[in-house]
Amino acid sequence: MDELSKNEALGDLYALYGSLLTSGQQEYFEDYYYDDLSLGEIADNHQVSRAAVYDNLKRSTKALEKYEAKLQLLTTFGQIEAGLENAEACLDDDDVAGTKQQLQALLQLVRGE
Repeated sequence: MDELSKNEALGDLYALYGSLLTSGQQEYFEDYYYDDLSLGEIADNHQVSRAAVYDNLKRSTKALEKYEAKLQLLTTFGQIEAGLENAEACLDDDDVAGTKQQLQALLQLVRGE
């Protein structure tokens, strides 16, 4: 996975799980990934070492990945989005049976079946 894709995936995870991080982790994460500050700039702003910022970002990243591994919200949202797109395509093709099948699959997914 290239750096841009990795950062985009982390942004998606942060959107879902960011509130579960500590306020300090949230600040460092937003400074680095959203405000595009360097480790040195963040360290200067918070009066800590660059190593402390790096360690904090690593812990934050691992926490976000751990939350997704356990809760699977991002994965589930992706499946729901794909199912809705398929249902929409079936509607465009006047495929009532296909639309119904897609909607039933989505209901099962939402219900955790």
